[in-house]
Amino acid sequence: MIVVENLPVPFDRRVWQEACALYAAGYTVSVISPTGLGCERRYEVIEGVHVHRYRPAPEAATPAGYVREYATALSKTFALACRVWFTRGLDVVHACNPPDLFFVIGALFKLVGKRFVFDHHDLGPELFEAKFGRRGFLHRVLLTLEYLTFRAADAVLATNESYRQIALTRGRVAPERVQVVRSGPNLERLRRVPPDERLRCGRRFLVGYVGVMGAQEGIDCLLHAVRHIVHDRKRTDIHFALVGGGTSLAEMRALAARLQIDGYVTFTNRVADEVLLRVLSTADVCVNPDRANEMNDKSTMNKIMEYMALGKPIVQFDLKEGRYSAQQAAAYARCGDTSDFGEQILALLDDPERRKRMGEFGYERVVNELAWRHQIRYLLAAYDGLWPHEAEVRHETPAR
Repeated sequence: MIVVENLPVPFDRRVWQEACALYAAGYTVSVISPTGLGCERRYEVIEGVHVHRYRPAPEAATPAGYVREYATALSKTFALACRVWFTRGLDVVHACNPPDLFFVIGALFKLVGKRFVFDHHDLGPELFEAKFGRRGFLHRVLLTLEYLTFRAADAVLATNESYRQIALTRGRVAPERVQVVRSGPNLERLRRVPPDERLRCGRRFLVGYVGVMGAQEGIDCLLHAVRHIVHDRKRTDIHFALVGGGTSLAEMRALAARLQIDGYVTFTNRVADEVLLRVLSTADVCVNPDRANEMNDKSTMNKIMEYMALGKPIVQFDLKEGRYSAQQAAAYARCGDTSDFGEQILALLDDPERRKRMGEFGYERVVNELAWRHQIRYLLAAYDGLWPHEAEVRHETPAR
């Protein structure tokens, strides 16, 4: 039973890929998530996976709002978890963060012999600091909740090596209980489609972004880079398409208007995959403006690998895990320097051969190393580790 709070399933790509991989490996899989983004049915079976959903509290933007949001998620998730247990049973509670609260449910089920897997999606304490610009009491609470989650887990799935080190040091988890399972793109879903020239709004080039419109995503940095391109460099042949929704969307639209660049930027809000693929397939360059902070430096951003899967060159700030993922598929701006970010975009747009080389490198890296199909074996190995004796017997039994 996989539980997730911050996105509905199957919209949460990592969770859905994990659920399908476990189902294909022979597990009975149930998922609990909120409703939203067109996923409004309270229960349905999708590709063999049982999906239960609850109505969430309003999306939070303040500490008090997060308390309300997470309390609602915890109580409703527990109620649905009991329903899953009583109807089709469960052996594993597989909890995804944020929030770092589902260890409570995992610990309760451990009392009756179940296993608890912690799927570490985000660094809660660093995420708080990135959103609110401070530490203090709530930051210490989040560190405590994170530690309790690590200690309760029978296995930890880390999305990269930086997260693995957090589990080993801050969480004091034994190395054999931590498995890196990266969030690689599914190449069956991410396929290039014919470009839609209308998205360029009559301009020569299109720059694309896909992701959340939140405080830590650096959309304001991107908009200041656009201002530099349009007003300082006098380049009016470039349009920018920003795909995604979030708590900062209205604020970013207002900022674009104040910077007098709103005529060069299209905000799509959240859209279906079909629209997203049209935008990215049309884009000449894709961007990842995540600002430099502890959260973003240690986190692997799905959008980077999605850009690479579509063969797109990337501009981003020079962050540790971002550089590991993209390598030669990206141009790296000085951290926090929005003018340099704009210059990197212009340099790529004016060099089609370089764009081609970078796109080809990124695509090959995803196909050969980072795609989801390469990660499935690590996910299944972590589950085998929950019952080492049974796994040994299963692997020694000849296939029929």
